[in-house]
Amino acid sequence: MSNPTEFKPLRMPRALKRFCPTSLRISKTIGALLILLCGRLRASAVPRWAAACSAAALAWGMTVAQAQAPQPPEVAARQYILMDLATGQTLAERDADTPSDPASLTKLMTAYLSFQAIKDKKLALDQRLPVSKRAWSERKGDPSLMFIDTTMTPTVDELLHGMIVQSGNDASVALAEAVGGSLEGFVSMMNRQAQAFGLKSTSFKNVTGMTEPGHRSSARDVAVIASRVIRDFPEFYRYYSVREYTYNKIRQDNRNLLLRRDPTVDGMKTGYTDAAGYCLVASAQRDFPGGKRRLLSVVMGTASREARAVESQKLLNWGYTAWDAVRLFEADKPLVTTPVWKGTAQQARLGTVGGVVVNVPRGEADKLRTELQRTEPLVAPLAQGQRVGTVKVSTTGGALVAEVPLVVMDAVPQAGLIGRTWDALRLWIQ
Repeated sequence: MSNPTEFKPLRMPRALKRFCPTSLRISKTIGALLILLCGRLRASAVPRWAAACSAAALAWGMTVAQAQAPQPPEVAARQYILMDLATGQTLAERDADTPSDPASLTKLMTAYLSFQAIKDKKLALDQRLPVSKRAWSERKGDPSLMFIDTTMTPTVDELLHGMIVQSGNDASVALAEAVGGSLEGFVSMMNRQAQAFGLKSTSFKNVTGMTEPGHRSSARDVAVIASRVIRDFPEFYRYYSVREYTYNKIRQDNRNLLLRRDPTVDGMKTGYTDAAGYCLVASAQRDFPGGKRRLLSVVMGTASREARAVESQKLLNWGYTAWDAVRLFEADKPLVTTPVWKGTAQQARLGTVGGVVVNVPRGEADKLRTELQRTEPLVAPLAQGQRVGTVKVSTTGGALVAEVPLVVMDAVPQAGLIGRTWDALRLWIQ
């Protein structure tokens, strides 16, 4: 990087002082006397309010500029998004927040809740489940089937293969009934989970993705669900790379054509209805000098199976060739050591959670600069992982590339009465 890391403590501006409590305007002499005479005034009150006001200044003072990004390729899809899952950055998008028919991409949420039930030991992979008439009735007029019937008792593992590899609506219903007690109960679970994820353009009406009024999602929301499946249930992600599956002597290929064309693609889900067009969530992981990089693309509303594969491949290749992943800070290593007031330790180590990796246009890594901003003073108690500021990564031209929390790496308990009183005096008179 062309410039070293800069550190800027955040002090309370005059304009903000007018909004802080009266205790901030007590004279230093009176404050010190109160502390010494009665010992009842909490010495931490002033610094906490100062920290709150400084945090407000931080929030109000931030302006976010967009780094100059490479021009993405032409993508023949109604909407799309390309994300780097290591950094959380969106590398390219078009109409990514537009609500649309998600077709069988819906089954990503069905799978997420099924995986959660297994993790919570409400289901077991070798557990056999009944096939209801409702699940069996899914075969009417739809080719997306595992081909189970009411005489069968498939295992949870078999149903997961049927739902993910074969995109079986019947398998989805059987799993949903087992997890939610009923389809209606499971749909309610899906919508609660969508709210928990903070999805703004998603509303589920069924577990399969069949077109229904009010059943909708967006490319961005689908990407969030897919990324949570990968992050929260890595032990189950293997299902998405299975190229074919046979059940009851019926063999079906995975409809994700990229699993056979690109060895770095290991998932994830296809979808199609007349209203949605052809959709595909594709996930790839490739080796680079700085480590593995996983990109996730979502294309919705393409013209054919071939088109959704071609457009997804185009996005993935562009993401890997047009962008460089730069590791700025390692996990578990402090970025700065700073004084602490009223604590059992005089200093605290500050860093980031999991290190910092950012994507920049290829060849521009040397144009990055970092800046640490934090509230001052830091007053104990401080909990491990507590946010006390922000790490801002920008180009030399001032365009913001990334912004991540600056956190306390080791807890700093509060000192005893004498230590707190002494530091309180020092804070008042400085």
